[in-house]
Amino acid sequence: MTTRVLYPGSFDPVHNGHIEIISTASELFDEVVVAAMRNPQKGGGAFDLGERQAMIEEAVEHLGNVEVTMFSSLVVDLAIELGASFIIKGLRAVSDFENELQMAQMNNAVSGVHTIFIPSMSKSSFVASKFIREIAKFGGDVSKMVPDGVNRRIKERYA
Repeated sequence: MTTRVLYPGSFDPVHNGHIEIISTASELFDEVVVAAMRNPQKGGGAFDLGERQAMIEEAVEHLGNVEVTMFSSLVVDLAIELGASFIIKGLRAVSDFENELQMAQMNNAVSGVHTIFIPSMSKSSFVASKFIREIAKFGGDVSKMVPDGVNRRIKERYA
């Protein structure tokens, strides 16, 4: 039996912490679907969904069992549509857990889909997309926090 998982997020932009979670999931599961979404709670975003999808695809092209998509519906609806066995969520710090646990419980209550948490194990555990956007906006160097292709696009966007 093939196990497919869904890793949803805004990925605006995708960073090395996200790539770590995707890589870990690709080792643990047969198929990983990374889904970029527009999160209305996070504002308009620096990159549109198509740009985010392209950046993620480039960053994970070395992983043969990962596909990338976009969505604008409920995460659980996408999980069911894709036939995902689980939703994957990355945890950087204990503070992430409280919100993610509540969301996981709600998602399970409305769909029966369980969430699996993958803790960040790297030096990227402090990285967040909002920090990358802010640093880049003021001309700072984020090259050690994002894949090369993402860094190139950030430089173009904030030149």
